[in-house]
Amino acid sequence: MWIDFDSFTPIESLLGGLLIGMAALILILFCGRVMGVSGILGGLFQKHQDKLWRLAFLTGVFLAPWAYQWIMMIKPEAVINTSYGALIVAGLLVGVGTRLGSGCTSGHSVCGLSRFSFRSLIYTLIFMAIAMGTVFIVSIFK
Repeated sequence: MWIDFDSFTPIESLLGGLLIGMAALILILFCGRVMGVSGILGGLFQKHQDKLWRLAFLTGVFLAPWAYQWIMMIKPEAVINTSYGALIVAGLLVGVGTRLGSGCTSGHSVCGLSRFSFRSLIYTLIFMAIAMGTVFIVSIFK
């Protein structure tokens, strides 16, 4: 295994994790909602009366990277090494997985584990096992 220590960013990673934790805390304290992004997004397409906070949250999720780039005056290069078809299939598989698992990694791993949810622990272990297996399989065929 090779680790790219030139790209290792422990301070930024810690700060990012703290911001995610604070966002989850704020959402549960002020809205009484768990910060599961797939549930927040899915709720926009259901007959909920509470669409405003969902739109505000998702707007922040999409605008935050651009705000960071603007503040830090950086222009990271995004490189996608696959076809749009593969990206669409991957996105659909993630969507199906979040529906089958009753949530995504943000809902189960960040918020569920902090609430000591046994179901979230099981799902997080499944997420991690599949992620490790996927990386292993992809590295074989590279």
